[in-house]
Amino acid sequence: MARFSHIVALLPLVCAGPPGEAGRVTLVDLSRQPRAPRRRRPHWAWFVAFAGFIALVGAAGFRAAPSVLIDPLHAEYGWSRGTISAAVSINLVLYGLISPFAAALMERFGMRRVVACALMLVGVGSGLTVFMTSSWQLLLLWGVLVGTGTGAMALTLVATLTSRWFVARRGLISGLLTAGSAAGQLVFLPLVAMLATRFGWREASLAVALAALGVVPLVLAFLRDHPRDVGTTAYGARPDDEPEAVPQPGGSAARAVRVLADVIRNRTFLLLAGGFAICGASTNGLIGTHFVPAAHDHGMPYTTAASLLALVGIFDVIGTVASGWLTDRVDPRVLLGVYYTLRGVALVLLPQLFGPTTEPPMWAFVIFYGLDWVATVPPTVALCRQWFGRAAGPIVFGWVFASHQVGAAIAAFAAGAARDQLGSYDIAWYGAGGLCVAATAMSLRIRRAPREEPSDVGRETASR
Repeated sequence: MARFSHIVALLPLVCAGPPGEAGRVTLVDLSRQPRAPRRRRPHWAWFVAFAGFIALVGAAGFRAAPSVLIDPLHAEYGWSRGTISAAVSINLVLYGLISPFAAALMERFGMRRVVACALMLVGVGSGLTVFMTSSWQLLLLWGVLVGTGTGAMALTLVATLTSRWFVARRGLISGLLTAGSAAGQLVFLPLVAMLATRFGWREASLAVALAALGVVPLVLAFLRDHPRDVGTTAYGARPDDEPEAVPQPGGSAARAVRVLADVIRNRTFLLLAGGFAICGASTNGLIGTHFVPAAHDHGMPYTTAASLLALVGIFDVIGTVASGWLTDRVDPRVLLGVYYTLRGVALVLLPQLFGPTTEPPMWAFVIFYGLDWVATVPPTVALCRQWFGRAAGPIVFGWVFASHQVGAAIAAFAAGAARDQLGSYDIAWYGAGGLCVAATAMSLRIRRAPREEPSDVGRETASR
């Protein structure tokens, strides 16, 4: 045993090798045995994307309320549908016009601060509606406050987050984040309809306010402004990728206006803005605001109509994610042309599908329109990035999205006024269908970007 103990004591010297040859292993260097692999932590980009998704869900809650509150407000206060629709129009316009300035604010102050403040503004605006007694208060709270709060996030959050945090899978993440708005509609719309029918519209507004405020702690915990804030790089970034954009000097408003001045005469910008204005008119402005009251005109209960609109939200998640996946692989101009064409056909057929019950043709419309609802967003974001670059692209998309909301506001007011004057929404459906044909032509006239960023497919191929 004594000899064995001496041999064990000499093993480290034998393994180290003779003097002057440090580092050369003669027998077995036990200190250099391979260690068990560490568990790989998820990239911070996924936590940021999750927080962004939940924030968009919270902001979408009040966006779902107007369509089921129009008739209750009309019944309680006697306000015309045109007046109530005017509040919706203000909301939609601000939702869009604040968007490019929000992108500049996120560039200057960070996504985390802007999104948290925006959610609190949505919660305060929707909560105070329970105390209103006059139509001007509806315009101020429902229109101005909530429109500003939701506009401070909107889809510019999608463009900003994907540009900063993702190199690979940008299209897919754009689709997932855009689907957050649809998920908000899916979660809240049946609840809002049930609360408004069973208890009253005030309880529905309070539920939305609490939901928006409840998202704030999650945003503060997980949303980060830049990869460098947590000591990492964007997901999928390579050493030869261009460095992260540095915030531009000057005020946020001046930055947003300067970008608009630079692109206002750009043919691609005008075509994208025109097509996206029609997109807003045919979704948020028309279907999102007036589908439920239009269905009720034909004898369908509110809760049933709201459930159908929520079902649109379910399929919208699927369609938007699929559109993001396709955007990484297919020319985004072609995708936009296909989406607008199919949407126009569906709108022209819709007036014949309404009835007191949901028949198979209406189910088919709901499924299709859900798949197509905001499938236009990922290819539009991609075109803005390809044409205007990583730094200016989110702000340019903010202005394109502003046109989306202007179109939505015009459609929301015009459809409500048409219902008051004609007693029917039919002319609104047919008119929107014709506009979608024009959006198809605009999309197909966009030229290919002079210098495109490599797609995920190209990036993966190059890395092999």
